[in-house]
Formats: sequence, C-alpha cells, structure tokens
Amino acid sequence: MEFVDTNVLLYAYDATAGERHEAARALVDRLWRERCGALSVQVLQEFYVNVTRKVAKPIDPESAAERMKSLSRWRVHSPLPDDVVAAAMWSTRHQLSFWDAMIVRSAAELRCHTLWTEDLNDGQVIEGVRLANPFNTPALLDTLAETPVVDADVVAQLDEAQQTDTPPEDRWRSG
Repeated sequence: MEFVDTNVLLYAYDATAGERHEAARALVDRLWRERCGALSVQVLQEFYVNVTRKVAKPIDPESAAERMKSLSRWRVHSPLPDDVVAAAMWSTRHQLSFWDAMIVRSAAELRCHTLWTEDLNDGQVIEGVRLANPFNTPALLDTLAETPVVDADVVAQLDEAQQTDTPPEDRWRSG
C-alpha cells in the first residue's frame, strides 16, 4: 500500500499547478489502476477544506464531497485514541509536527511501505514507512515523462472513472 498526503491530492486536482499537477495526477492514476492507494480521515478532511477554499481554483462543496466519496474507496485509516497518543510521542521522537506525526502513524497503521508527501524529508524512513516526495522521485518523473499531456476532457473522464472506482482505459491517453 502507498499512502498519499493531502498536498499530493490537492496537486492532482489542481490543473493550475503545472508540472506538480501532472506528477501528482500520474501518481494518483497509478494508485487507482494498481488499487494500492491509502489515506486517512485527516487527509480527507484537509482535502475538503483546501480544495473548496485555498487552491487557485476552488471547486464547489458538492464536487469536493463526490471526490472524497471516490477517494474513500481507497484504504482509509480512522485514528483511535491510541493513535493520537502514539502520534504525540512520535512527534517528539522524530521531530515532526503533531499533524505530520498523525499522517505517518496512519500510514504505519495501514502497513504502507511509502508515504507520498512533499512536506517531509524525501527518502527518510520513520517507523517503517519510507517518505517520498513525488516531485523529487526520479522513478515517478521518468513515468511522467512517458505520460502524454491531457486536456480538460480527459481530466473529466478520469474524474468520472475515479467516481465509479474504475481505472480509465488506455484510450484516454493521446498519442
């Protein structure tokens, strides 16, 4: 399993984010195809608040809720009190903010080998979870280099496929 932090999801849905959008979109697309995406209730909450208010082109609350519903088909960690206590201890042990420690805890609880985030140290391993920045990872950038640029219609088709939990067919790719 691979855990995705809020910032990566936001870039995946923010078409104004340029190369970061393309890299995040390629990553999220792969996670859908391979059915190995994971996140937490915290990520869903942060995604909703940010995608409806703080991105360059906010989306309406109904559309955001539909995207959250779709993402909820991934493995989702719902923290319990023990997770909160553990995250508090991890924040001190690993010198993380409490909220970042909660993200790492959720990834560890879901037994994810990778946590995709731009907020933490790329390559660091915390409690068995490898932190990876999708915008610095050569393997993902190589994959992105092979992915054709897509237009708004293709993005809409991908959104529809995600809502139905069906990976898009190769026909969505041009060239």
